Amino acid sequence: MPRSVNAVASRARRKKVLKLAKGNFGSRGNVWTVAKNTVEKGLTYAYRDRKNKKRQFRSLWIQRINAAARSHGMTYSEFMGKVNAKGIQLNRKVLADLAMNCATELAFLVLARAKAQGLCRTPLLRSGVLVFPVPVISFTVPTSECPIPPV
Repeated sequence: MPRSVNAVASRARRKKVLKLAKGNFGSRGNVWTVAKNTVEKGLTYAYRDRKNKKRQFRSLWIQRINAAARSHGMTYSEFMGKVNAKGIQLNRKVLADLAMNCATELAFLVLARAKAQGLCRTPLLRSGVLVFPVPVISFTVPTSECPIPPV
């Protein structure tokens, strides 16, 4: 009886790997043994860097929130403490987007609520203007500029 080697599946497996290796320089893209090693290494890097990408974006969001919080006279830690104390369910990604694109609305959204309930120590003065106006609760965000829910 002839030897059965299942050449169809073997060829399909090799074609799949060579397709993944397409575009690599020299023999890395067309020699089976080299291409297999290249693809394995590349998939390992891809797995690792999917985790690193999440880590780096979280770090970026924290830096942006920290910069916005410090521009209003508090640290990132104090800011996030007040956000959590008020039960505001905005994640770091959304807070960082608000900090970058509509920083004043972010300040009024969270810090004004904290001030209204006595969590802020003192109002801040910026060139003679109070950062938190007296009627803090009546402040509304223009929805055309920044789509955040009203306080």
